Amino acid sequence: MTAKPIVVATDGSEHSLLAVEWAAREAVLRGSPLRIVAVAAMPPRMADRRNSPDVDTVADVLSHNRDQALSAAADRAAAAAPGLSIMTDVLTGPPAQAIVDSGSGALMLVVGSRGMGTFAAVVLGSVSRYAASNAPCPAVVVRDEPESPRGVIAVGLGDPDEGSDALTFAFEEAVARKASLTVIHAFDTPPADLTRPGKSFSAPSLRHAEEEAGRQLDELLADWRRKYPDVEVGQDVVHGHPGRALVSLSEHADLVVIGRHGNSALPGPGAVRHAVLTHAHGPVAVVPSA
Repeated sequence: MTAKPIVVATDGSEHSLLAVEWAAREAVLRGSPLRIVAVAAMPPRMADRRNSPDVDTVADVLSHNRDQALSAAADRAAAAAPGLSIMTDVLTGPPAQAIVDSGSGALMLVVGSRGMGTFAAVVLGSVSRYAASNAPCPAVVVRDEPESPRGVIAVGLGDPDEGSDALTFAFEEAVARKASLTVIHAFDTPPADLTRPGKSFSAPSLRHAEEEAGRQLDELLADWRRKYPDVEVGQDVVHGHPGRALVSLSEHADLVVIGRHGNSALPGPGAVRHAVLTHAHGPVAVVPSA
């Protein structure tokens, strides 16, 4: 049976090439082929026509830049992972939708956090956010990577009943990297509960909430520890904004994993996913629920 590919999008920018390198190394870890995709719909950089005699129209410039981006990406992937099976494909249509569609049937879809120049940085930034919100497979947004592996995968767990897919991805990633796994559950006490007339904040009640959450997390992870006995698992319950907690944890992890749920309020400014994708110190994987 042919392994599912890892798909990575490129526009020729350094940020997207870093994503290509990350995806290539991940493909080796997972025993998967790598498929590099590009779409000729991004605004081109000012090109020197003398160095591109065959470029005559805007469409030619777009196609020329796309093909150069694919070639450069294939070279970077081959250098990062010698012997890896690499395919390159041209996409058509609106960039965000075309890139998301390319993730159909993939093991994961990898994108950079920014693109070329000020305007393209905004465009590719919105593409990465769109991919994280809509990809049919786990979407990885590659931000700055640590200089050396930290040997830790972090996963944020909100509702235990909706965290199975994110946990599966995180455990498989820990196995592939021979890394430990840190599971964090963060909860932010609603201000209304602290200031409601007749109701005062109580330190013992907060401790009780943390202890109860810790007990539930421990029960949930018991089955996962049995399923993945070789993975060292740590857990923590934090009173605070989940996004802030995960961003802080990202300083010490190789990858942060969060779930994406259809009935969740996560999309939008100030939400958990937005906060983590904007401020994380390394790659972030967003895993959709099945």
